[in-house]
Amino acid sequence: MQKTTQKTSYSGFAKCSCIVLSFILSGILSVRAQEQIPANSPYKNPGLSIEQRVDDLLMRMTPEEKVGQLSTLLGWPMYTKTKNGVVASEVLKTAVATQNIGALWGTLRADPWTQKTLQTGLNPQLAAKATNAIQKIAVEESRLGIPLFLAEEAMHGHMAIGTTDFPAAIAQASTFNPDLNQKMGAAIAAELRAQGAHIGYGPILDLAREPRWSRVEETFGEDPYLIAEMGLGLIQGFQGSGIDQKDRVISTLKHFAAYGVSEGGHNGGAVHVGERELMQAYMYPFKKAIDNGALSVMTAYSSVDGIPSTAHKKLLTGLLREQWGFKGFVVSDLGSIEGIKNDHHAAATLEEAAALAMNAGVDVDLGGKGFDDALFSAFKAGDVSEERLNEAVKNVLRLKFEMGLFENPYVDEKLPAKVVRNREHTALAKEVALEGITLLKNEGNLLPLSKDLKKIAVIGPNADTMYNQLGDYTAPQDPEYIITPLEGIRAKWPNAQVTYVKGTAIRDTTQTDIPAAVAAAKEAEVAIVVLGGSSARDFKTEYLETGAASVSSKEDELLSDMESGEGYDRSTLDLMGKQLELLQAVAATGTPTVLVLITGRPLLINWPAKHIPAILDAWYPGSQGGHALAEVLIGDYNPAGRLPISIPRSVGQTPVYYNHWWPKRRDYVEESAAALYAFGHGLSYTKFEYSGLTISQSGNGKDTAFDVSVTVENTGDHDGDEVVQLYLRDEVSSVVTPVKQLRGFKRIHLAKGESKTLSFKITPEDLALYNVDMDFVAEAGSFEIQLGASSQDIRLTDTLTLTETIRIKN
Repeated sequence: MQKTTQKTSYSGFAKCSCIVLSFILSGILSVRAQEQIPANSPYKNPGLSIEQRVDDLLMRMTPEEKVGQLSTLLGWPMYTKTKNGVVASEVLKTAVATQNIGALWGTLRADPWTQKTLQTGLNPQLAAKATNAIQKIAVEESRLGIPLFLAEEAMHGHMAIGTTDFPAAIAQASTFNPDLNQKMGAAIAAELRAQGAHIGYGPILDLAREPRWSRVEETFGEDPYLIAEMGLGLIQGFQGSGIDQKDRVISTLKHFAAYGVSEGGHNGGAVHVGERELMQAYMYPFKKAIDNGALSVMTAYSSVDGIPSTAHKKLLTGLLREQWGFKGFVVSDLGSIEGIKNDHHAAATLEEAAALAMNAGVDVDLGGKGFDDALFSAFKAGDVSEERLNEAVKNVLRLKFEMGLFENPYVDEKLPAKVVRNREHTALAKEVALEGITLLKNEGNLLPLSKDLKKIAVIGPNADTMYNQLGDYTAPQDPEYIITPLEGIRAKWPNAQVTYVKGTAIRDTTQTDIPAAVAAAKEAEVAIVVLGGSSARDFKTEYLETGAASVSSKEDELLSDMESGEGYDRSTLDLMGKQLELLQAVAATGTPTVLVLITGRPLLINWPAKHIPAILDAWYPGSQGGHALAEVLIGDYNPAGRLPISIPRSVGQTPVYYNHWWPKRRDYVEESAAALYAFGHGLSYTKFEYSGLTISQSGNGKDTAFDVSVTVENTGDHDGDEVVQLYLRDEVSSVVTPVKQLRGFKRIHLAKGESKTLSFKITPEDLALYNVDMDFVAEAGSFEIQLGASSQDIRLTDTLTLTETIRIKN
């Protein structure tokens, strides 16, 4: 007891001494803050190494300047539109002068939350002028002249006016084409950089195993391997061979960690996963991304096993930096530092929350309220060390130097006119939409439809509602550049009589005219019914400080369509409103009916799966989705999309992801335990046969490799793509493993009658698991290899044998 008392007394004395010393240093550094910086200062010399420049600049910074460098403020108040253009706002000038800010977020963002419209926001040309004006204040009116980082939302295109809107991430994943994602990422990066942005928020690497969760659309689905491969495509597109290239940006991975499986599907809710599952599944895509050079990571709103993600030192420092060797910077999600106190109640004060986040490994505060005064107070109190503060600042400055911002902080204001939403990017948006459209059912080969149709009924709330095609995190759009399904169909059948009836809204039941839809269907040769969901925000929706929408609304006359998108968690997955009633009434006419789903999450479609002959899932297909859908309907394009997430039969059945752990799931009293449509499912207008599966081994130890080859032949009547999927099953293991897991896929094009032989390489890392001691090892034993067209459509199987246990460094 006496030792404890003495230790406490000594600690109190040491802390007091630190506080006194900090005040002395503050006095010295306040004088330093008035010093002029010589033009020949080493940090201004591009001939020196980045580390030399960082060290020199850091040495000159006051604690206030260091703390300020870690603040990322909301960017849209930082410019003012004038009659002649755009200028930096007084808000920005004050922030630079008094807060020494290091970055802005969403400067060019426009949406109902920011209150930036097509009229009040910035087109790409004005955006470049605005970012130049903003950088000019930071560079020329601050003591050290440190340029700002400008970060923007960029998951399916830059969230700004006049940019290219690509399909949502869940639709991107349906392509099973990482190379296409890389092309898309490069296009988005070019648009961002041309307007003066440096950081793109994306990809989202969360596993979506809870379909009630509002943000499923932003993910690449339920499978760690697919998420990793699609994510790497986007990262490589964003960052290219280096961020010193003037058309590349820093990629920020979201959300660290296990954000997509919160309890009850509540956005930001508690996450309950064991350490083995966390590492084996949820961390797998992040590890792949870090190994491939991703430079920024964003924390999550949720907690993992009782520890807020933004204060999780074991993950942010122990795993991310010390074990994985991450060299970039960690940024909080908007408001998540304050959330340690206000949401999780894991801190008593904002100063304590700031210290917890900083000491856990968070380098940058998104929003500007989490660090700032709170972090400075924690630093002065000795709760954050100078060493840790310096480390965080260096993680940011290092990338500013690497990007060349000190030499080239401005952009060519004529460039956006050439780059942003150009013909190539628009064509690419259509290509992604085409490859992502998934044919779930095609009874009697109803599709493709005849090119000679004379009367077509297009029905449903998503047939001609522009914003319902685009998903969440979408800026205001010029209707000229957004093609709805109705517009695409009319363009493809120019000589047909195309009758459009909305029939009903997504949620609101007062906007319903089912009799009109029935009358149109009766007169048509085919009825195309476009249903689903919506993430379309409007100006009547209320928003939280984080930008998430609030479902609690005032007594509006009409309900918005929005039932998905951040903040719109659901307790059921039914088609909302009177959509199913509309579909049933149309089908009852006897007119051949095609159901098109445009949505952000899997919805319950048991009745359509039983009664509707043809079903297409387009997710949110983006700006060119209408053209893409029409090409699939008419047969100009043979669909080959695959489900990146399983479609359940009921909410009570969830979670229903295919790669659950053993044992095999038993059926319920009421229904099957199997998904209605399983991961990887997707049909074609042609047929493919698999043959000639062979497995050969080479090398030994960590260099062991198994080469798996298979021949695929197009035996049908149409040219088309096939997505060949390789699954692996560990037959006996020291810990429980998944019943199967994806470990390879290839999308190939085959003309009718053509065949190709494909090769896959399986390494010890592909076979590895975390054993009882949490060592990452490939255990000796037998593994079943499964080749097929989906997780449930396995065509060929064989076995490989690993003769020795191999430890993998992880």
